[in-house]
Amino acid sequence: MRFNKLDLNLLVALDALLTEESISRAAEKIHLSQSAMSNALARLREYFDDELLVQVGRKMEPTSRAEGLKDAVRDILVRVDATVAAQPEYVPSQSNRLFRMLVSDYTMMTLMPHMLELAYRQAPGVRFDLRPQVSNPQRVLERGEADLLIIPKDFCSTEHPSEMLFEESFCCVLWNESNLTSGDMTAERYMAAGHVVVHPGDGIALEDSFMQRLGIIRRVEASTFSFLSPAHLVVGTHRIATMHSRLARQAARSLPITMRSMPVTMPKMEQCVQWHKHRTSDQGIAWVRALLKEAVLAMDSASATAV
Repeated sequence: MRFNKLDLNLLVALDALLTEESISRAAEKIHLSQSAMSNALARLREYFDDELLVQVGRKMEPTSRAEGLKDAVRDILVRVDATVAAQPEYVPSQSNRLFRMLVSDYTMMTLMPHMLELAYRQAPGVRFDLRPQVSNPQRVLERGEADLLIIPKDFCSTEHPSEMLFEESFCCVLWNESNLTSGDMTAERYMAAGHVVVHPGDGIALEDSFMQRLGIIRRVEASTFSFLSPAHLVVGTHRIATMHSRLARQAARSLPITMRSMPVTMPKMEQCVQWHKHRTSDQGIAWVRALLKEAVLAMDSASATAV
């Protein structure tokens, strides 16, 4: 099929080339031979009157024209895929669909076990690919590389729909034998102590964002990429970790740690699910969204029972 003399099949090849920046990897991605992909690139270069990809040393780099085309081409393909894949009815019990989700290790430890258990009961053939969070999750969503994001509201894109799943508070976590466990945890003691903080990848943790708004500067003595690990890292020290309350309660069941209320006012985190605007009518995505809400109830019910 052609549009303005462009073979639309070439858009798939162009998307793969601009994503992989390699003829061999692009060919492998869309199951073409390397010679067929080279031929596709030659036809694309002729149509756009641009090199699109140029050899620089051992790798290929996109031209400025190619950079301008990259997101537009991906958006077109995401729209087509959403339209073609959308079904008037989705029957989970008969499905073997794969859902790709970006989640933090906080979400992995608190919410995901309940969601997967519920999903297995309703749709044992459905599969989930749980991927780690990245610094720009909206770009992954827009490129159709993830179906759903589980992220704080503060990090949600205004370009795509989202809905809140639950709220989460923060607390202080201390080693049971820390000298900070005696007496009240005041703001002065909190800021004077050494801290274990989370820096997820090259992004910023929500607690850091809140601290910056409050004008609070902590003395950072250890940092980690994992939201779960601070509870382990304060053991044997007189340091403080500021953690999500649900995750801290989980850790307290197996570690010699004590939880204390925050001595400074911290806003609650609003944990949301976000999906691509072109997939709002996707009944499979709608099923997972409903499943997540059901999983929140199961998560908090299990937490209340464990207390």
